[in-house]
Amino acid sequence: MIYEYIHFGLNKEIKAIGGYYAVTKEIRLPVEEREVLVTVGYGIMDTTCCGSGGCSYATVHGYILSWKGKSNNEGFAVTTFEPIQGGALRSMLEKELTKTENVQQVNFM
Repeated sequence: MIYEYIHFGLNKEIKAIGGYYAVTKEIRLPVEEREVLVTVGYGIMDTTCCGSGGCSYATVHGYILSWKGKSNNEGFAVTTFEPIQGGALRSMLEKELTKTENVQQVNFM
């Protein structure tokens, strides 16, 4: 299945119900002669009723099919990708990103 990632920009805090988050980095990571789209960011929970906290994270979107190949109706660039299915590859990416990007969690699309 093919998905789209919209490049809203880096370091822009997005308000959410319990706080906010921001994407701080977009990475085109070479993997097995292809490129994988990874975003890195942080989330802060500071308006919840049960406490506050935060974390840094990486999201592995998947194999890039078209990097910023089109724009959406609002003028933001759009990258198309397909998710990574293999468990061994996911495990390797999780270990690498946790170490190199100093994130607490790695999520996969």
